Amino acid sequence: MRNGGNARCVSSAGAAGPQRIAGLCLSVGEIAVNGKDDDFSIFNVSTDDIPEDERVPLLREFYCRGVLKAEVEARDGKPAAASFTSHVLPEAQLLIGGMCGARVVRTKQLIADGDDSLALIVNRSGVLGISERGRDLKLHAGEAVLTSAEDVTTFERLLLGSGFSLRVPRRVLAPMIVDVDDAVMRVIPEDTTGLRLLVDYAIALVHERALAVPAMRQLGVAHLHDLLALVLGATDHARDVTGRRGVKAARLQRAKFLIANNCWRQDLSVASVAQELGVTPRYLQRLFEADGKTFSSFLTEQRLKRAHRMLREPDFAARPVSSIAYDVGFGDLSYFNRCFRRAYGATPSDVRSGGAF
Repeated sequence: MRNGGNARCVSSAGAAGPQRIAGLCLSVGEIAVNGKDDDFSIFNVSTDDIPEDERVPLLREFYCRGVLKAEVEARDGKPAAASFTSHVLPEAQLLIGGMCGARVVRTKQLIADGDDSLALIVNRSGVLGISERGRDLKLHAGEAVLTSAEDVTTFERLLLGSGFSLRVPRRVLAPMIVDVDDAVMRVIPEDTTGLRLLVDYAIALVHERALAVPAMRQLGVAHLHDLLALVLGATDHARDVTGRRGVKAARLQRAKFLIANNCWRQDLSVASVAQELGVTPRYLQRLFEADGKTFSSFLTEQRLKRAHRMLREPDFAARPVSSIAYDVGFGDLSYFNRCFRRAYGATPSDVRSGGAF
């Protein structure tokens, strides 16, 4: 999905624009676009250090380039402030961030542009007001709603917070759910099946930069479609596909994220991670086996990576190797040394001294 608009900055895949540094396109007003492919761009915007009278035009430009054509209007007496990142992909667009002091309006004039995309809006914190199809909703933390670009819509943050949205073409989503029009502007509770899984998976794709790899990008977008259909009420066929593809991929990604960020804990186990995901330990083990690994091998790999980084960083130069081994989650120094040599072909001391990488 890609949107038009009068923009000061284009991706590196497009026509010549402002100053470019290593594939990064920088423009006045802190909009940055980074894209190496015609089908993938990352738009970033921040109003930090931007004069107040320039913020609304800046945000309007960002929306038209990185989200959808919309007006951005200042709220009386409140300066606009925002920080957003938009990932524009084939048949999907991800928006992460927050804004206050302004409202976004998809006007009657703008809906004539032919954009029929549907967006799942997830309010991660604070309160978000959305008006569409004669309904005025207030989304509280964790709640979500599906909106349509074919309808006049107003988005306005009523209480400071942040959000996430996934926008897809109507033609992709319509065949996957029972009644796409009935799903629009229905509040989706926080505990809806698949909602947290969808958000966690999308955030993990962004944080791990998986979308920069073409093969991962295609697979990731397919999984996002599947999970979105699950959240909204998939048809029997789509639900079956989702169970085989999207949910399993998202759960595995979430498991890897939990392990990578908690690998230092010696009590981390397949049982504790499975409990966090709401699945059985055996189910989690099968997810790793289908990926060509085991839970234990992935956990050990993450601990070794952390130890390798610490051994090469000056901040840990005075810390004994044994302390580093225990810090990253190993309970046995001999086992740590054997695993480290097997993984890197060198001892921890060799890596620390610079004799091996």
